[in-house]
Amino acid sequence: MDGILHRTKGDKVIWTIVIFLSLVSLLAVYSATGSLAYRLQGGHTEYYLFKQLSVLVMGLLIIYFAHRVNYTIYSRVAQIGFLISIPLLIYTLAFGSHINDASRWIRLPVINLTFQTSDVAKLAIFMYVSRQLSKRQGNITDFKRGFLPIIIPVGIICVLIMPANMSTALLLGASCMILCFIGRVPIRYLAAMVGVGVVLIVLMFAIAALTGKKGRTQVWINRIEHFISGDDSKSDMPYQVQQANIAIAGGGVLGKGPGNSTQRNFLPHAYSDYIYATIIEEYGIFGAFLILMAYMLLLLRSISLFRKCPYAFGAFLAVGLSITLVIQALTNMAVNVGLFPVTGVTLPLVSMGGSSVIFTSLAIGIILSVSRNVEELEGKRIEQERIAKVVAQQAEIEEF
Repeated sequence: MDGILHRTKGDKVIWTIVIFLSLVSLLAVYSATGSLAYRLQGGHTEYYLFKQLSVLVMGLLIIYFAHRVNYTIYSRVAQIGFLISIPLLIYTLAFGSHINDASRWIRLPVINLTFQTSDVAKLAIFMYVSRQLSKRQGNITDFKRGFLPIIIPVGIICVLIMPANMSTALLLGASCMILCFIGRVPIRYLAAMVGVGVVLIVLMFAIAALTGKKGRTQVWINRIEHFISGDDSKSDMPYQVQQANIAIAGGGVLGKGPGNSTQRNFLPHAYSDYIYATIIEEYGIFGAFLILMAYMLLLLRSISLFRKCPYAFGAFLAVGLSITLVIQALTNMAVNVGLFPVTGVTLPLVSMGGSSVIFTSLAIGIILSVSRNVEELEGKRIEQERIAKVVAQQAEIEEF
């Protein structure tokens, strides 16, 4: 155990955030899965607790091993990951598991495990964009040689994700735009890409309306209409929004206490998409604020890494992965408190899940890998300064 702790490096604040969110996840998932356990597991409420615990332990192991790898290796696998993501997403659209008219999951035949291919694609595209930004800083303002090789892969991934999961595609595109902005891509190029994206979305809705094959587009339209109307008295207001509002209103400042939520029995997906509303009901605004601050602190520490890292790829990688995690978290919170239309976005490292926790852990492990490298370089610099100072003092003594 001491050996593992001795070999655990990286930003201690980020490690603390990971442990904190993991503990929150255990408490919230155990509380929110009571009715689910009675329906599916014969009342064995500990089933989902131990399931989530095993996933989180696996996630911590992934973080540990990922942070021990030199982050430059991720640059080498970025292109492979991007190329693998394309056929995976195409296969998911054609043969993936259908839930709520959406194909987001594929099932591994031997171990019977399902996972969202968009999680693989998100991680791969951020590594790929970070690699391209670092390589093309010399001609980043050139549209053909600097910008297009970066944005075309992003567009391909977003287009393949969008039919089944528009919210994830939009968040991914927005996160990549922010990373490109940090990477000194001209704003006019980014604005043009936003315009192209809006045109493609409008075109997709128009085609769905003309052909009569609305599918998921009708779901998106309904969600946006309900959100824009802003009339809480409407009978057709989404049921999950109603229950989330009741849960938040009942939480108050300090909440009802751990395990005392009442809306968890009525709120759909209280353990995943709407886990933040459950947390607010049990821990109040104070608990909600702590979780919000944890994600913001993760972003701030990653920005600090961006400034300290002497190599462009590591800097872009750390800040890019943290941006996508924090944007996902803020979106989930905004949906739960009624500031954003309903989406299927989970709360990273807190919501119950398998593949989402695993790929989130891998992203955090990569961030910590960059942090470990920065610490080692900083340690070497301090040691060199110390040796130089000792040598200078010795020379002064000899001269005297």
